[in-house]
Amino acid sequence: MDALHTTGIHFAEVLQAGPPCLEKFWISVTSLADPKCVFTICFPLAYFLDRKVGVSVLWIGLVSEWLNVVLKWFLFGERPFWWVHESGLTRKELVTLRQFAVSCETGPGDPSGHCMITGAALWPLVTALTALASRHSRSLVVKLSPFGAYTLLLLAVGLSRIFVLAHFPHQVVGGILAGAALGWGLQGHTPATRTMGFFMAAALALLLGSLALHSLVIAAGIDIDW
Repeated sequence: MDALHTTGIHFAEVLQAGPPCLEKFWISVTSLADPKCVFTICFPLAYFLDRKVGVSVLWIGLVSEWLNVVLKWFLFGERPFWWVHESGLTRKELVTLRQFAVSCETGPGDPSGHCMITGAALWPLVTALTALASRHSRSLVVKLSPFGAYTLLLLAVGLSRIFVLAHFPHQVVGGILAGAALGWGLQGHTPATRTMGFFMAAALALLLGSLALHSLVIAAGIDIDW
């Protein structure tokens, strides 16, 4: 893992050595792609366009947020900003990295929540836009443009997380793949016709499930707050 982490640090160095004008861009991307934006921006917009799509975005965002936390408890994952000092790499070679206000994130880092939750929650919106484009145009470029934008967005989010030293590249790739798989797998199981009672029960089940898993991990002697 040390070799993988070291390669990730060097990749972050290359990103940070890019044109200074890109610094504000990467920081803006990592801020705008915060998972909370799924609930405060993406869900309302999707719901306004189509109720079922909106509920799907909200539901998948909720499940992926929960699953991301659980995965981090079991996969752990170092954060580049902390690892580069704790590993002793800075004593072995010259490392040229900059710190930003959003660099010092604590807690496990694998997989990337920004990539996983955004990738999962936006999947139903992207497929809906693709279907809409297919109905109004025969152009392959127009039909594929929603997924093209989706891919570019996730790539930009992933690079921004590496740029600010919040994640290693492999954590970003894992987050993107997990998010796309979750979005694809859950889209067909959106409880759009369920009552409010179902959603309250689901929220309670997720809460109790996370508390139970947390207790089991602690009982097993694993310090998830390391």
